[in-house]
Amino acid sequence: MRFAIIDIETTGMGIQGNKITEIAIFIHDGEKVIETYDTLVNPECNIPFVITQLTGINNGMVSKAPKFFEIAKKVIEITKDCIFVAHNVNFDYNVLHKEFSELGFPFRRKKLCTIRLSRKLIPKLPSYSLGKLCASQGIKINNRHRAKGDAEATTILFEKLLKLDDQNVFASFLKTRSRQATLPPLLPKKIFDELPEQTGVYYFKNNKGDIIYVGKAINIKKRVLSHFYDKKNKEVALCQQTADIGFEITGSELVALLLESAEIKHYFPLYNRAQRRSNESYGLFSYEDRSGIIHLAYNRLKLIPDPLVTCYNTTECRLLLEQLCEEFELCPKYCHLQSNVSSCFHFQIKKCKGICRNKESKEVYNSRVKQAITYFNYDSKNFVLTDNGRNNNENAFVLVEKGAYRGYGYMDKIDDIITLKEYNKAVIIQKDNRDVQRIIHSFRRNNETSISELH
Repeated sequence: MRFAIIDIETTGMGIQGNKITEIAIFIHDGEKVIETYDTLVNPECNIPFVITQLTGINNGMVSKAPKFFEIAKKVIEITKDCIFVAHNVNFDYNVLHKEFSELGFPFRRKKLCTIRLSRKLIPKLPSYSLGKLCASQGIKINNRHRAKGDAEATTILFEKLLKLDDQNVFASFLKTRSRQATLPPLLPKKIFDELPEQTGVYYFKNNKGDIIYVGKAINIKKRVLSHFYDKKNKEVALCQQTADIGFEITGSELVALLLESAEIKHYFPLYNRAQRRSNESYGLFSYEDRSGIIHLAYNRLKLIPDPLVTCYNTTECRLLLEQLCEEFELCPKYCHLQSNVSSCFHFQIKKCKGICRNKESKEVYNSRVKQAITYFNYDSKNFVLTDNGRNNNENAFVLVEKGAYRGYGYMDKIDDIITLKEYNKAVIIQKDNRDVQRIIHSFRRNNETSISELH
């Protein structure tokens, strides 16, 4: 068995924009190093000053270095039939994989991560960064943050790990289903293995225990794993910092959505906050034109004083308006789904009753628009939404009292009619807000049979 122990220096502009500036490869046969290769690489882009300060590699040094396509064949040949080894292997492997993808070559190698191996074979260290780990093991790093120096230190560490492996840890990591090379370097495999395949909310935490991301999923384990395979900059950065994952089973997707929303507002996780900032909210509103016809439309939320409902993007607005047109036989022209037309296309296919062709009175049409508007309002009623529980013997419920979201809870499945008072005894009190109302409205639209009015 041969191993290619690799270190890569890059321009440091995130996975999507990262370009290689230097690469070093040590080929190891399991006993000793049998071949080495290292070179600077011209990234064909500017190297940021902060990266130059860290690595010492500047634009002048790489200006006459070979471009990646000129060394690609050598990298393929020297790593052929080798297991790809690196400290935080997913970073180096993904950068190299992307460079080959741009050349149209499917670079694939089995992987081993010396961080994960060290956590298993040298447990309970305060840090597993290359510098601190090597210092703890008496391994000197010559020329830190340069590819050859770091690869050489990783090779010495690798040899030490090989000698410590008396429980076939290497072999277990290389099993196809082990996922050891897929998981974030700081995350113990045991934590991932214990994640449930049930509906609920999950929490990514860093090595300080801070919650850095909150998500919801129908299958928590499957959804968490998808983060590890996603190569977007945000996902890669998130996974690099993940040292622990917590979860709460809800059984109900509706409760999971509501809990996720509440937890994000409570903890303000780093990666949720960055995601929310990029999305501008929109709102649906109604108005009456000079002819007395009521229109439904949408605009930026900050321009609407009293929106009927809040959406996170224009696509969601349009889908909601299309659904209202379908359910209440409204005219797309007066819902601002079709513009610059004398009459809507729905009239031609007999899905609109003809307000746009004066085939229907505005009074009759407006009555249906008002029904659609009422659809958004809780009407100050008390009602409960029921959904799947955490097991077969219970139901989850979401309680709305006098038009306001009260909270969620769980009750045993029984045939008797449950009163508002009984629901209030079991409810977990939550805050009401626009996001919550949007989630509840969406559930109501698609689950009419799960709604019960309370008196």
